[in-house]
Amino acid sequence: MSADLIDGKAFAAGLRARVASHVPAFKAATGRTPGLAVVLVGDDPASAVYVRSKGKMTREAGMESLEHRLPADARQDDLIELVDQLNADPTVDGILVQLPLPRHLDAEEVLLRIDPEKDVDGFHPVNAGRLATGLPAFVPCTPLGCVMLLEDRLGDLSGLDAVVIGRSNIVGKPMAALLTARSCTVTLAHSRTRNLPHYLRHADIVVAAVGRADFVKGEWLKPGATVIDVGINRVDGGLRGDVDFESAASVAGAITPVPGGVGPMTIACLLRNTLVAAHRRESVPLDERAI
Repeated sequence: MSADLIDGKAFAAGLRARVASHVPAFKAATGRTPGLAVVLVGDDPASAVYVRSKGKMTREAGMESLEHRLPADARQDDLIELVDQLNADPTVDGILVQLPLPRHLDAEEVLLRIDPEKDVDGFHPVNAGRLATGLPAFVPCTPLGCVMLLEDRLGDLSGLDAVVIGRSNIVGKPMAALLTARSCTVTLAHSRTRNLPHYLRHADIVVAAVGRADFVKGEWLKPGATVIDVGINRVDGGLRGDVDFESAASVAGAITPVPGGVGPMTIACLLRNTLVAAHRRESVPLDERAI
């Protein structure tokens, strides 16, 4: 293996520490700590583990973790009412509704109901539109974490060729917007892109978020490319990314492992977004570039 490993776990720990370092000054200015409300509907085991992890790290950062649980048979009106209450609560700076929701619930209506100023997941169309047009916005946590790892590895991204594989609203589209804002030349590809290896052979940066285990092969890559693997696929009891790690690591200059790469960045960026939301809502100055 020749590629350097990009240690997302270590970077995320540093980011969480930077977030925590700003909390005391915010509390001194406002008399309270930033508050993150997480809504969990039902008893999906993976979601429950994720919510517990979010709560633990929120508290470790010195912020308030507010967990709201609804039964799996909760009505749409019950969930909407809870979101409205959280929108109106002055102690809540960020609202996160854990997905997926039970099938009988309309997730789109719920996400649209969240106040865009408390939308720390960055899923609301207002934030998506602001990101696309270059205005200050809350950015979805996973692509935000990816671009942080890229800038930590490469510094200025201006002029680099980037290929993003995957066009979801959660990762692919905002990732392309973030790279475009940093003056990369961006190709947004997906599972139906014809002759995908052609595009990858010219890419300095590859971000794989297509949801298929080992989809990207090492022989497709430009030697020395930086590869960010967003995929988390369960295969034979283990986890595999969207990139065939073994073949890619022999060609790439740097690559994120799965697990331990992008995953830890998601919660860290959620805490970062909550801190930013709190400062904006209370008009307390914060150098957002410092975190």
